[in-house]
Amino acid sequence: MADPELQLVARRIRSFPDFPIPGVLFRDISPVLKDPTSFRASISLLANHLKKAHGGRIDYIAGKWSGGRLDSRGFLFGPSLAQELGLGCILIRKRGKLPGPTVCASYALEYGKGELEIQRDALEPGQKVVVVDDLLATGGTMCAACELLGQLRAEVLECVSLVELTSLKGREKLGAVPFFSLLQYE
Repeated sequence: MADPELQLVARRIRSFPDFPIPGVLFRDISPVLKDPTSFRASISLLANHLKKAHGGRIDYIAGKWSGGRLDSRGFLFGPSLAQELGLGCILIRKRGKLPGPTVCASYALEYGKGELEIQRDALEPGQKVVVVDDLLATGGTMCAACELLGQLRAEVLECVSLVELTSLKGREKLGAVPFFSLLQYE
């Protein structure tokens, strides 16, 4: 990890053993969000990756916002990344949180299922989208986001996240959709 910006971001990730349940090592990104320099660096690194990988082919960034809760950290990355790239940001939310006609996709949770939705008129067929979230764990929500975009006939160019928990193999759920993360932990 030679990049000083990446080192700065990595130093801000905290680890909490046995949270939220015994046996889980929680990776906390809150210090990245608290420190404007490291948050700016994380957005810059993601933007630089997307510029190199896709040039000017991206139409929108899609950010997932889990309901109306203030704990939806992943959503903070979507609009910030979109602004950095001079793009608009599309909302993907928990079911029942968006007005107007929507399309819905379900995904498995540890105990039950979750549902995400997007407004039916959020995109035109063929538009190119990148999905961003703070963390990729099991891949359920990111896969559901890709499914929603597919229902609108958008092209998902890539999914990106700040952190990837590699031992949970979430990347595998994305199939052929390319995935990039700044930091990887087991």
